[in-house]
Amino acid sequence: MSSEARITRLGDDFRWPGGRRLAVIFNIAYEAWSDGQAPGIGPMGNVLKPGFFDTNAHSWASFGLVRGIHRLLAIAQKHGIRTSVMVNGVICERDPATVRQLADLGHEIVNHSWGMDVIPVYFDEAAERANLERNHALLKTTAGVAPIGWISPRGTGSAISSRLLAEAGYLHHGDVNDDDRPYVMDFGGRRIVGIPLTMDVNDLPTCVRYGQGPRHMLDTFADTFAAMRAEPAPLMLDVTAHTHVMGRPSGAWVYDEIMRRVKACDDVWICTREQMARHVLANTR
Repeated sequence: MSSEARITRLGDDFRWPGGRRLAVIFNIAYEAWSDGQAPGIGPMGNVLKPGFFDTNAHSWASFGLVRGIHRLLAIAQKHGIRTSVMVNGVICERDPATVRQLADLGHEIVNHSWGMDVIPVYFDEAAERANLERNHALLKTTAGVAPIGWISPRGTGSAISSRLLAEAGYLHHGDVNDDDRPYVMDFGGRRIVGIPLTMDVNDLPTCVRYGQGPRHMLDTFADTFAAMRAEPAPLMLDVTAHTHVMGRPSGAWVYDEIMRRVKACDDVWICTREQMARHVLANTR
């Protein structure tokens, strides 16, 4: 298999099902860290001295597994929307019942590495393959459905991640940010769709990195959504909620409201990443 991808980007005449120009994906980031690890950021902002375990950040992030995932799933169920859920392999050990529930409810399970601290760019090829295979097997066994999509923690794959995923039979990945529509990467006949993980309407940079309140994400969505609907080109928009950020009552209402607004628009295709990938592959060469 060739190590270099042949790229096919979507032209302005490409359309989503029903002739629509805009597709919206609702992502849920259901995340955890390896044993003994905590996120590098937390609600307090200031970082501890090196070598000290951040119990505050660890507890804050653990909310996602305890409450956040269930609140966001309930909102999606209320609106009848299937989401794409990024799931770390370690969660299969900590909360297998919920991982299985995701599949039973019809949501797409996206392979999200072992833990948020296990980032492919740090690996050599053999270790990256092993991480992919390990988590694929865990998710398939736990959920009863084999994942066909991948997003690296931090959206940061290695230089060869796309090729390795294509070789493993994956249909899409989200480790790209260089387009506002998906595109096909062809590695010697193995095709995989790069679906941008857009950051315009994403609670982590909005509320944590930039320190904005949840309502700012709703305002950003409204402006972005209006601008995209006015564009003549085929576009896509991610709406991403992390279970430990927007899974709290203070922010979950924004996810609820955005779903309500999108569902009210019949000129928008609401889809999962898998559905988008299959549509792109079926309508490109």
